[in-house]
Amino acid sequence: MLLKDLCKFCDDYLHVGEFADYCPNGLQVESTDEVSHIVCGVTASLDLIEAAIDVGADTLLVHHGYFWKGESQAISGFKGRRIRALIKNNLNLIAYHLPLDAHPEVGNNAQLARVMGWSVEKSFGSIGSHDLVLSGSLASATSLDELSESIASRLDTDPLAIACGDKPVSRIAWCTGAAQSYIEEAAEHGVDAFISGEVSEHTFHFAREAGIHYIAAGHHATERYGVQALAALLRERFNLRQQFIDIPNPV
Repeated sequence: MLLKDLCKFCDDYLHVGEFADYCPNGLQVESTDEVSHIVCGVTASLDLIEAAIDVGADTLLVHHGYFWKGESQAISGFKGRRIRALIKNNLNLIAYHLPLDAHPEVGNNAQLARVMGWSVEKSFGSIGSHDLVLSGSLASATSLDELSESIASRLDTDPLAIACGDKPVSRIAWCTGAAQSYIEEAAEHGVDAFISGEVSEHTFHFAREAGIHYIAAGHHATERYGVQALAALLRERFNLRQQFIDIPNPV
């Protein structure tokens, strides 16, 4: 199909125009007009680009693309090498950041709930007309250690758990990636534990003082599922070949 038609569908489906983001969403590097084989992944690193080239893809669909606010505008260094590899090998780059976090069906937070078997009851953490943080009740109360072990098993990650006493966990909230700052709002909503991808130094102290458990499950580990869900939708809707390539990242 035509690249422009694919991008329009994704932009509309993810409501891109409703987000004020840190990077451009949608088509970031245009190398060819046609799309038939999509490789999806978390971050458009050189390793992922080379892997997509090796399997003969023409389009790379990621969560973390390029041109972030505050970074150098020069197309040089590692960014220059990445973009040169894309164009030289006729590989398009499409990236969706916050719109892919917040989407209620293919979003990273919704997909993390699916993988973990968590039910979604409420949302908060507003960015414009969309919420980023999801919350819900577990099927039965559990300990922080058991919740952490479940995350480790299902996400194949090594989570960091910060305990606030030994109270059981019944109500949780979660937000993938670098969402540790939402722990204060999570505590205000009365949940027992908050799960995000990354952790900051001050998160430890806030969790202890606010009386809330916290788990950092890994930025990469928690954000592998949105791009896969979106790519699967594109396969079903447009009969496109698609595959997920995971470039391991412990962070």
